[in-house]
Amino acid sequence: MTRPSMPAWLPGMPGSDNLPSGPGGRPAKPSGDGHGPQTGPPTVTIGSYPDYPSAQRVVDYLADNRFPVERTSIVGTDLTLVETIMGRLTTGRAAVVGAGAGAWFGLFIGLLFGIFTAGNWLVVIVVGLVIGAIWGAVFGAVVHAMTGGQRDFTSSTSLRASQYAVIVEADLAEQARHLLGRMHFPSGASAR
Repeated sequence: MTRPSMPAWLPGMPGSDNLPSGPGGRPAKPSGDGHGPQTGPPTVTIGSYPDYPSAQRVVDYLADNRFPVERTSIVGTDLTLVETIMGRLTTGRAAVVGAGAGAWFGLFIGLLFGIFTAGNWLVVIVVGLVIGAIWGAVFGAVVHAMTGGQRDFTSSTSLRASQYAVIVEADLAEQARHLLGRMHFPSGASAR
């Protein structure tokens, strides 16, 4: 004997008030302008600077003059990802880097075990350091060899902006501009 199956919940059926909003329940009401979550009160740009230290100096000056900086933001625009090549990576260099990382981990484990050792705790720390360095070197060399020459260099990655804007909530814009009018910029840096 088969039981009739219950129909899935449909909009307008009883019980819709008990459902949570979102994908599993009733649809959530859109907020704001429809382009994502509301971000808070409207803001105004009070200055644009070519580097981060200049923008930071402005916010620091506002803080020194008792401005509510918790209602201020520094926004980097026109972001660029920069990868600076540090040098060639060989299997030997990968082993040395791995040995260094392994030594730190081995030192940590050696210290951890050394705390609970009744005997010579210094030997436990040194053994942990040496074993960690050996395993780190082996692991570093093997991992580099397994890449098959796909990435034979080391690099450092950073995110840079071409402009840094200082923005404040709209109701504080005049106060911030007034304070910045009294600020003296060093030569070469100025608000735009």
